[in-house]
Amino acid sequence: MDFELETVIDPAHPALPGHFPGNPNVPAVVLLERVAAAIESAFGPRARLSALPSVKFLAPIAPGERFRIVLEQPSPTRVRFTLVRDGKTFASGSAEIDA
Repeated sequence: MDFELETVIDPAHPALPGHFPGNPNVPAVVLLERVAAAIESAFGPRARLSALPSVKFLAPIAPGERFRIVLEQPSPTRVRFTLVRDGKTFASGSAEIDA
């Protein structure tokens, strides 16, 4: 099953101050929290993130920029995710879930 969700990190998010003054970037932990929430939305509340064996960040994203979370589920306990902005991947990885 594939799943896509469009989202944005609000510039007023409490994790943003200090990341980085004059050149704000969304911290990786905030992006991964969005991935975890998307997994639960796509596969149900029992599909909780249990591990992140692989995560790669290719470029930063600024608060307020819209992006898509694309999920693919190759097995009942594994999800691949891609974060896409303006048609380009800026992060990707795989997650293990409790099914």
